[in-house]
Amino acid sequence: MKDSEIACARLVETGDPERFRAIMAVPVSYRRPLWPLHALNLEVARAPWASKEPLVAEMRLQWWVDALERLADDGVVPPHEIGPALGVLRPVAPILSALADARRVDCWPDPFTKTDDLWLYLDGTAGNLFWASAKLLGAPDSEEPRVRAQGTAMGLAAYLMAVPELERLGRHPLPDGRADAIARLAIQGRDTLRIKTSLSKPARCALLPGWEAEAVLSRVAREPGRVAAGAFHGAEIGRRFGLLRAAWRC
Repeated sequence: MKDSEIACARLVETGDPERFRAIMAVPVSYRRPLWPLHALNLEVARAPWASKEPLVAEMRLQWWVDALERLADDGVVPPHEIGPALGVLRPVAPILSALADARRVDCWPDPFTKTDDLWLYLDGTAGNLFWASAKLLGAPDSEEPRVRAQGTAMGLAAYLMAVPELERLGRHPLPDGRADAIARLAIQGRDTLRIKTSLSKPARCALLPGWEAEAVLSRVAREPGRVAAGAFHGAEIGRRFGLLRAAWRC
């Protein structure tokens, strides 16, 4: 791999070790473009938190929005450490620009007032990420609704796991923090993931980084107090076996 591609893989390894392990479980032929995609996602997700001043944070995020629009329009890669590796993302750059734009919500402390607003945010972030990944790997456009729905539900699992940290930072991440409301939210996401649907191999591989989402949402549905406690996972040996089983299906 080139230096910029190695930098992408290392960024994912240090910034999101669980996602790194999942990508390593993807067949080698699909793995290479996933490093820059998920490294970019990390950088975009971090941008709104680079300053406590919302306007400054939004300016940092706008840099990525503009950079991705230039990549889409002219093929110009961003002047960034991982920039040279991002050329491969040009076919999905408009989707990624929309992803970055959806992150504007993170720049401001305003809470979600409705559950629908939270789902819209998750579709704009996780839904766009997983669809961009699937499209990049070669999934047909006809699979977008199903990939996006599953990716959005996977995003919910990741978001619930981030709730304790978001609250520590002074945010109010959930539109309704009561136990029954959290359980309903988790059930909705879990049921989406339980819908049996036939997807192409590229789509299945693209969704592999969210392999644990159904189990996480099932636990939260049964015990919504797990969100406040930050207790989402089962035994480590079971998780490793679960990843191997999910990768085998891919």
